[in-house]
Amino acid sequence: MAIPFDLPGFAFRRARLAVSRLISTLSGCVARSKERMRGGGEPCCLVDFWMQDTLREIAEVEAAGVPPPPETGDAEIGGHLFDFLFAAQDASTSSLLWAVAMLDAHPEVLARVRAEVAALWMPESGRAITAEQVREMRYTEAVAREVVRYRPPATMVPHIAGESFPLTEWYTVPKGAIVFPSAYESSFQGFTEPDRFDPDRFSEERAEDRVHKRHFLAFGAGAHQCVGQRYAISHLVLFIAVFASLVDFKRHRTDGCDEIAYVPTIVPKDDCTVYLSRRLASS
Repeated sequence: MAIPFDLPGFAFRRARLAVSRLISTLSGCVARSKERMRGGGEPCCLVDFWMQDTLREIAEVEAAGVPPPPETGDAEIGGHLFDFLFAAQDASTSSLLWAVAMLDAHPEVLARVRAEVAALWMPESGRAITAEQVREMRYTEAVAREVVRYRPPATMVPHIAGESFPLTEWYTVPKGAIVFPSAYESSFQGFTEPDRFDPDRFSEERAEDRVHKRHFLAFGAGAHQCVGQRYAISHLVLFIAVFASLVDFKRHRTDGCDEIAYVPTIVPKDDCTVYLSRRLASS
């Protein structure tokens, strides 16, 4: 994690310039997608479907004599694509690694996941898991949420203070200041035995994510809450269900393997190396 000095020669400056180059490249992809959709091309990726709807929206507002909204510009959409790619790759990978690590460390949790999934879906059926089946995997979802609470992928998410506000009795954050709230530290405040991996805290009976919602900040809160929260949890639930059903696994444990490495999302220090074998249907 680099100190955020935006000066030549510092890692923060190099990272900022790299982000600008990536967004510029993605903005070019957006422009080409728009051009192809205007020409009547068939959508072949999510960006094409997005641009198809965006062009329809632009045409509707222009027909009404209203300028198109700024968020439909190539640069703005390129910035959104960068955010999506970061969230899809780094943040999701972090949660998948910690999910495997926690299931290996807590065999009783793994057994409950397998029992729940087996009651709803079997790999031998040859059918994909449906959205309805995912919704019925309540304990598996609790495991996914506990993984995100116990090891939130993005430990610090910067915000700009829109207004001055008192942080403590003796300090007020000035308007315009960059604030780095710690999603990691907040995850260990308020919750019952916060240092223990306990998926049951997300059960209907305990509902600690609602009781302590001000501390469950892995996806942010309020107007700027992560728009991909539902997708991220569903993705993690589906991974846990399929992974636990298809394979037996044993982690290659080494000294310090559970220590946290920052890359900049957090991952196990050993990258969670596991031995895999195909799981038999009767297992």
